Amino acid sequence: MYDVIVKNACIPQGDLTVRTNILVKDEKIAGFVDNIDGIAAKEIIDAEGHLTLPGCIDSHTHFMDPGFEHRENFFTGSSAAASGGVTTIIDMPCCSKPSVRSVANLQNKIDKVKGKAIVDFALWGGVTGEDVREGWLHNVQEQADAGVCAFKVYMTPSVPTYPKVSDAEMLECFRAVAKTGLPVGVHCEDYSDCDYYTKMFQKEGRTDGPAWAEARMVLAEKAAIQMCIAYAEDSGCRMHVVHMSTGIGALMIGEAKKRGVDVTAEVCPHYLTLNAPEHMGEYKQFAKIAPPLRTKKDNEVLWNCLADGRVDFVATDHAPYEIATEKQDDIWTAFPGIPGVETMVPVIVSEGYNKGRLSLKRLVEVLCEFPARHYGLYPKKGAMHIGSDADFSIINLSKEWTIDKDKMYSMAKYTPFHGYKLKGKPFKTIVRGKVVYDDAKGVTVAQGYGQWVKRQSIQKLDKTISYKQKYSDPLDQHLSEYLDLAEMLSKAPGSVTQKVLVGTGSRK
Repeated sequence: MYDVIVKNACIPQGDLTVRTNILVKDEKIAGFVDNIDGIAAKEIIDAEGHLTLPGCIDSHTHFMDPGFEHRENFFTGSSAAASGGVTTIIDMPCCSKPSVRSVANLQNKIDKVKGKAIVDFALWGGVTGEDVREGWLHNVQEQADAGVCAFKVYMTPSVPTYPKVSDAEMLECFRAVAKTGLPVGVHCEDYSDCDYYTKMFQKEGRTDGPAWAEARMVLAEKAAIQMCIAYAEDSGCRMHVVHMSTGIGALMIGEAKKRGVDVTAEVCPHYLTLNAPEHMGEYKQFAKIAPPLRTKKDNEVLWNCLADGRVDFVATDHAPYEIATEKQDDIWTAFPGIPGVETMVPVIVSEGYNKGRLSLKRLVEVLCEFPARHYGLYPKKGAMHIGSDADFSIINLSKEWTIDKDKMYSMAKYTPFHGYKLKGKPFKTIVRGKVVYDDAKGVTVAQGYGQWVKRQSIQKLDKTISYKQKYSDPLDQHLSEYLDLAEMLSKAPGSVTQKVLVGTGSRK
């Protein structure tokens, strides 16, 4: 007697799919069979031939709980995750009161949110400039021992309880985290650049939406990433760029990987599909995020880098705010953040897989496997192996629909994706063998079904980069920029010259 059979599931096998029936026992995958005749189960879930992925993971959320529940809470946030095909989230340490910077605060957060979760959740640990100054870096190893997946560092101000780091403080944080073997995720924007040009534009009277993106210019992210790469080389720390917004930043990470530096990066769906001139002009403060939206050129380069491995996986930076008090009309005073956990999987499936930008194998890597590996949850999460948790994101690849902000489960009824037409929608979301979301019924479980998941191990992603992209014009500006950067870095001490394939030609 099995607990569940998920029948008629098309599961990925590399770039192909296999139609099978998945057996579930004690919340784990127990086997795969071609025929279920004569096999008993307490429940049968029909996938109806739809693509059935290992549970998708959003490894970068701010569910604002406890402490800022007027923006979001773990029930509404995890309900949004379930409706978006996400089975596990990894929540950030900063947007809660108290912020997670010690084991005591970690346990406090778990106690406060575990009764609200719909999907499973893991947690980031925290380290700040204040921890360096006050001699509290012992909290880093203690949080690692308690099961956090990574540590977050801000180069720009976050909430008052989570101070930003100075340059030297960041290096000390890197050295402390390096001893744990875990990644440190960095918000990469040079604060002095952002602050100076923000004040300058305010003095000039700029109030248009794109002014925010121009003030927090590409150079601010580029300079911050350069510094973080240098600090990673010096400290031996695993440096991870969260919410990469620029094409040039992704190219720099690719070059650092080739030199053997232990760096990785994530990109958000909005940086792949939206741009500042168009969407900040239309949505203004409702498209305000940090780092800001960039350009169509950055969209294209980031898609290419996600496809070939220079960018490792996708996350959302889900950060909703209350419209009446925190998303005012002034582009400078409105809080920077948008909801995203509900739209991540549909956008990547529609604009990535269905449009041929990502192969099926790469789709599984960027939504499921690689975040699970990077944060030490694999193969419990992000895998479709016997013994893995029975988490499945079942996707109707042919369903055409339109994102509607008013129908979102998140408390924040705004999104720059409002009105965005997609092809591909979550059909059912299954966590440990139980349907938590059904496209016809909505959320189907009570608060508290989701469980806290400790980090299982320490794992690293490899640094494979597959140059398979074809460019219509070898002199294309995006490629030219990359080649110039690659040539410059190849002349750096200790670097290795790489061959870069361009269509059918090549260049050292």
